[in-house]
Amino acid sequence: MQFIKCYFARRVLLLALLAGPNAARLAHADFPGPQPYSPMRYEHRTSVNPAQQIFVARIDLSDPAVDIRVAPGSADPDGPGEYQTTLQTPTTIAEREHLELAVNGDFFTARNTVDTEGAKSGFVPDKWAKVIGPAVTDGYLWAAAAEPRAALVLDAQKHPSIMMTKDAPANAYQVIAGSDVIVRDGQVSITGSSSFVRSRHPRTAVGIEPDGKTLVLVVVDGRQPGVAVGMSLPELADLMKQLGCRDALNLDGGGSTEMVLRNPENGQLQVLNHPSDGRERAVANVLGITIRGSRRTPKLPPPVPVAVKPTDVKAADAKPTEAKPTGDAK
Repeated sequence: MQFIKCYFARRVLLLALLAGPNAARLAHADFPGPQPYSPMRYEHRTSVNPAQQIFVARIDLSDPAVDIRVAPGSADPDGPGEYQTTLQTPTTIAEREHLELAVNGDFFTARNTVDTEGAKSGFVPDKWAKVIGPAVTDGYLWAAAAEPRAALVLDAQKHPSIMMTKDAPANAYQVIAGSDVIVRDGQVSITGSSSFVRSRHPRTAVGIEPDGKTLVLVVVDGRQPGVAVGMSLPELADLMKQLGCRDALNLDGGGSTEMVLRNPENGQLQVLNHPSDGRERAVANVLGITIRGSRRTPKLPPPVPVAVKPTDVKAADAKPTEAKPTGDAK
């Protein structure tokens, strides 16, 4: 049985089914056939007016087989220097870290994205990078932020919360940051009227259901006229509320937006959405899910250790506005 189907194979049928007076409503279908993993429920939603392609994964945090990991792109390239990691594609990170599911993570800056002749060289693997932060992996703070930012925080028991923080809150085991808390206590929480907020872009978000036991990962494709136009932050917030999230956080978006799933039948990773660059963009970190006991490709390399201790970390000198080149606007 084929577990993962490219949405373009179903586009004509979906558009035909959705056409008509109710075309603006989101249609959705559960995973075709059995769900890929028992602690996870995946669905693909679509609409034609506006054209949207939405990918949703709900993770049961109460399942003892589930682990959450904020994984860096790769090892720290310069020790005590300003950079904390190197860029890698989400599939490369997910393969190395033995993840069953991953989405792109925090906003970031990278070194030498413009070559000596002034041409953009892009966000490609192995470039030195720093996340805007904060970022915590397995209890280690490896990227502090210059000022408090909205972040998803999980303790060692996988209890999730979304809060403002610039470093590692007490008992934090995994932390990944984004730009805005878009849903708070079940209500849309959006301020500002900048292009970043009001324009439609590819988006990635993470939410928490009211029981505090379910994590909701969402990817929205964009910049593909007639197929996927993307969402503004208010539209994304409405979607997360519709999906039943009590709280939700906007992560990096734009060309970075990506959801990767490991096919349990053959152990291969597949990109579920269609990144707007036409290929995977290398990123600085991902939010990943591991499900113990699931089928995996044999002889995987070990995860990259995060060797930085909290006392060794200096506050990042980057400001949130520096993240714009990697995010929704680019």
